[in-house]
Amino acid sequence: MLSALSMELFFFKIYTFLVLFSRICFALVMCNVQAVKTIPALIVFGDSIVDTGNNNGLKTIGKANYPPYGKDFIGGQPTGRFSNGKVPPDFIVEELGIKELLPAYLDPTLQPVDLITGVNFASGGAGYDPLTSELVKVISLSGQLEMFKEYIVKLKEIVGEDRKNEILTNSLFILVIGSNDITNTYFNTPLRKSYYDVSSYADLLVNSASSFVQDLYGLGARRIGVFGIPPIGCLPSQRTLRGGEERECVDYLNQAAQLFNSKLAAELSSLGNKFPDSRMVYVDVYNLPLDVIYNPQKYGFKISDKGCCGTGKIEVAELCAFTCSSDSDYVFWDSFHLTEKAYRLLVHQFLVQHLSSFF
Repeated sequence: MLSALSMELFFFKIYTFLVLFSRICFALVMCNVQAVKTIPALIVFGDSIVDTGNNNGLKTIGKANYPPYGKDFIGGQPTGRFSNGKVPPDFIVEELGIKELLPAYLDPTLQPVDLITGVNFASGGAGYDPLTSELVKVISLSGQLEMFKEYIVKLKEIVGEDRKNEILTNSLFILVIGSNDITNTYFNTPLRKSYYDVSSYADLLVNSASSFVQDLYGLGARRIGVFGIPPIGCLPSQRTLRGGEERECVDYLNQAAQLFNSKLAAELSSLGNKFPDSRMVYVDVYNLPLDVIYNPQKYGFKISDKGCCGTGKIEVAELCAFTCSSDSDYVFWDSFHLTEKAYRLLVHQFLVQHLSSFF
C-alpha cells in the first residue's frame, strides 16, 4: 500500500500537471482567438474545389447548380458547389468565425455588406494555364484577378480608403488551382504535350502562380496561401481512365503533381524573401489526402476508390444522376471532387498546421 506521504506526492503531481495543462490549453485558445480577430475577410481564387457558384451563369458544362449536388447543403439546394454540401471556403470562414458561408462574387443575391468579410472568385474548370480555362469556357485566373480589382473599387466605396487597405492587409487570401492543368490540358490534349515535357510544363504553371501572387501583393494582399496539387492520380476518374483493370492510382499523374508542388514551394519561399512584409505560405494537400485514400477507415470512411454519385468511377457534373445511400462513407462525392465530410477534415488540418504561418 502507498503511504500517506506517497499518496500526497502522487496527487500533488497530478494537480501540477492539470494546472500546467490547463494553462497551455488556455494559451492556445487565446492564440486562436487572436488569430481570428485579425482576419477580417477571406478572399478565394481557384477552380471547382473551391468554387461556390461563380459558374452558374456561364455557358459552360462545368456547373453544379442542379441535383444531386447540394443534397446535404442548407435546405438541400444545389448552389454551384461541386459537392454534396459545403466546400473548403465555407469551412474556413466558419472555423475562423468570419461568417457561415463564403459567397460567390457573381452571386446575383450578393449584398454590398458581404464584400466586407470576403467573397469567392473561383471558377470550376479553371487552371494556371490560360488554355485550361479556355477549353471549358470558364473564368481564367486573369479574369478572376480582374473581378478582384473590381471588388477593391466596390470595397473602397463601402468602407473608405483606410479601412479598405486595412481589410486587404489583414485578410486571408487562398489560391486553389492546378489539377485541371495536368489531368485535362496536359495529359488529355496534344496542345501542350507537343511543346512541353512534364517538368517544363510545371515551370509554366509555377510561373503563372508566381505572377498571380505578385499581382495580389501589388494590390494589397499580404497573407497569401497557395495550395499545392492533391494526388490527382488517385481521383476515381483518373483510376478509371488510366489505372488499368484494377483501377490503381496512376503514378505518373501523382509524380507530375509532386514535381509541380516542389517547384511551387520553392518559388513561394523565394517570394517570401523578396517581400518580407508578406506571409506567402505553401499548403501541402498531397500527403494527407493520399493517406485518407489509402487508409479510409483510419479517418472514418469506408470507400475511397470511387465517388458516391453514379457508378462513382467516371461521373461528374450532369452525369451524376443518382447517388449512393450513405455519402458519409465516401471520400469522394463524384469522380473528381470530395464529399463535404472529407473537405471538413482537410480544412481542419489546414488550419491546425498553417494558420499560425500567416502571422
